[in-house]
Amino acid sequence: MKTSKISQFLFILTISIFTISCSSSLRVTNDFDRAANFSSYHSFSIYSVKTTGSVSQLNANRIVNAIKENLIAKGLKYTESNGDLTINAITILKDKQSVTSSTNYYGYGGLYRPYGYYSGMGNTSVTTYHYKDGSLTIEMVDTKTTKMVWQGIGNKEIDKQSKNPDSEIKAAVTKILADFPPSK
Repeated sequence: MKTSKISQFLFILTISIFTISCSSSLRVTNDFDRAANFSSYHSFSIYSVKTTGSVSQLNANRIVNAIKENLIAKGLKYTESNGDLTINAITILKDKQSVTSSTNYYGYGGLYRPYGYYSGMGNTSVTTYHYKDGSLTIEMVDTKTTKMVWQGIGNKEIDKQSKNPDSEIKAAVTKILADFPPSK
């Protein structure tokens, strides 16, 4: 009876860990300069979008447009050059692989034997999962001091091509910029 509960617990734990590790939701982190006065920034310009991997020019343009929309909605004005903030966007797309294995034992022994040994046969199965790991970093630099004042990073496993890249990229940029400007 005890062995059954232990194996059920291990099965649930394994499934939970696998589900969490394979989550395809966007994970966002951000950081900012605590000394920066964000209320003094009224305009922005886009410096560049650097892409690594197979990020298309169409998606790079979607990123720029989503950044513009978000910052304009937050009350900043877009200028072609010399804004109070200079925005850099960096995309990284890497091919990754995840390998998991599981072993099923069957046999006799365990708690029903006097010395608690387990003897039997088993088989091990190995599963390989190929995916792309995508990151989008948005950096904001104070144009006058050339110091970075804010950075947001979004990271996601991409297991298939997007059916609607316009809305997905816009949603990702919105989530990354959600905490800009930071509250002190």
